[in-house]
Amino acid sequence: MITLTQTPKTPLRVLERCTIGGTVEPKRAGESVLISIADNPVVAASRVGKDGKWKVDLAFKQPGTQEVKIHIASDSAPLTLPVIGRDGSTGPSDASAHNSSNGAGSMVTAAAPQVEAKLTTGHPTLAQLVRQAHDSDYSDVHIGVGRSPRFRSQGVIATTEYPATDEASFRSWLKEILSDEDIARFDETLDYDGAAQYDFVRVRVNLFMSIKGPSMVLRLIPLTPPVLGNLGFPEIFRDICFMNQGLVLVTGPTGSGKSTTLAAMVNEINSTMPKHIVTIEDPIEFVHGEDNKSVVSQREVGIHTQQFNRALKAALREDPDVILIGEMRDRETLSTAMKAAQTGHLVFGTLHTNSAVKTLERILDLFEPDERDSVRKEMAETLAAIIAQSLLPTTDGKRCVISEVLINNDTIRDFIHRDETDEIEAQLKDGAFYGMNTRNQSIFKLFEEGRITEETALEASLKKSEMAIMLRGGMV
Repeated sequence: MITLTQTPKTPLRVLERCTIGGTVEPKRAGESVLISIADNPVVAASRVGKDGKWKVDLAFKQPGTQEVKIHIASDSAPLTLPVIGRDGSTGPSDASAHNSSNGAGSMVTAAAPQVEAKLTTGHPTLAQLVRQAHDSDYSDVHIGVGRSPRFRSQGVIATTEYPATDEASFRSWLKEILSDEDIARFDETLDYDGAAQYDFVRVRVNLFMSIKGPSMVLRLIPLTPPVLGNLGFPEIFRDICFMNQGLVLVTGPTGSGKSTTLAAMVNEINSTMPKHIVTIEDPIEFVHGEDNKSVVSQREVGIHTQQFNRALKAALREDPDVILIGEMRDRETLSTAMKAAQTGHLVFGTLHTNSAVKTLERILDLFEPDERDSVRKEMAETLAAIIAQSLLPTTDGKRCVISEVLINNDTIRDFIHRDETDEIEAQLKDGAFYGMNTRNQSIFKLFEEGRITEETALEASLKKSEMAIMLRGGMV
């Protein structure tokens, strides 16, 4: 039973801080106190103290009658709070949210809270951190026990004024987005990958254990897939989407925008062609919620399939036209992907390499020396294109993408057969007719447009002497 011992005087004004407090049996110390608005969970508000007492501070952003409920396990206590505007006006409250878990999976849906609430220890809720990051155009949230939450903006970590996170607060954040089964799995394996969704943004969730304790990184992902034409890519990216078959590899380091590029290309196909697109991801990042001209079947490892390679092999029997593989993890995955490309499918995948030639070398390195000749011939026949990309800081304080593009025409195919990588580099430089370009050419184009500085261009180049000549007007 929940007994309320402290409730605010009414009516409250918008953004006026109030405190709700109460007691339960002392034996329930440590249990979470959840605040609901209009019967829907909004924030993990606090925890019951050793003496059975709890309290939470609230400040409502909108006027209207706020139907508040306090939940502690299966017990709840209702509270009606009339809130008026600063000028005394009243209005309907839309302070609503929903939070539903799919049980065994990692999907959670939660709306942005319409209240400003903090734990009595000074810690925000996870929903508030995500909302703050979203509203401030941050890309990532970094939180962990023993340090204050931080955000990433344009590739740079930004500090916050929040206090160092304690174990109780971190655990309350986990309960906001994970099921009990997922939390237990993390406690057992010390690692976890998943995704959660609010009504304003989706987040990719990674949990890990560090020397200070458990930590979490959230990558913010827009709810709607990106539009290829809005990303500033050359026309060859759209042409690749219209290829009938072959293996397309989008490569680059972590955080280089590979997922965004692939999501935009899938969205382009979905918007323009009657295809069946099957994706196998761990976890699903961009959600293609609507079937436009295509049918999009997205599968997440751990929820919709237990094994990555098993799902990939099964995809060949699911009448696909396009298959997207989250990552080429091993030789078995790559072999199956090449088989799919050989049998008339367009296959997209990713690797963590920074150039087209390095991608070819990395693929061969996955196989034994005595297998590489046959793999090289197979790759020459199945490869459609390689896009190697990175993100660079621009002069206006943002970031833009650079890309090296290889299109497997007859000449490139012959060089792959003969393992003449130097010749492939030369073809990239002179292959503008086919939509090809080198990394340095992409960088130099941005420099000519005034979007990046000379220092950025040199730092981003993998062939700095060549780039230095280009920046000084020389020919290479």
